[in-house]
Amino acid sequence: MPHLEVSVVRSFTQADFDRFARLSGDNNPIHCDPEFSARTRFGRTVAHGLLLCSVLRGVVDQLIPGGRVVEQSVMFPAPTFANEPMRFQARIASEADALSELELLVTRESDGEITCQGNCQVAS
Repeated sequence: MPHLEVSVVRSFTQADFDRFARLSGDNNPIHCDPEFSARTRFGRTVAHGLLLCSVLRGVVDQLIPGGRVVEQSVMFPAPTFANEPMRFQARIASEADALSELELLVTRESDGEITCQGNCQVAS
């Protein structure tokens, strides 16, 4: 029987945020400048949303190897900070023909706060 859910725990460092900024070209200071970020409502740097989505994509591939994401929707209700373990989860919500609907979730391990949630459709 195939897995219906996969999760992994990852922590990012400020160096990870900086590397992602260099690769993506998204150098927004909220991600890369601790001095700037200290003056924001978050108080420190936060992860790029697409960095979280990239890890989620890897989790989706563990669930549906070789699947093609045809649609995805996510929101970021809370920040993801450096050096905090985060749980990345994908769960199959429904399947029809060669299309699966997955629920996506990123939560902070320390308190369970959701920092990213959404869904995607995957063709297999």
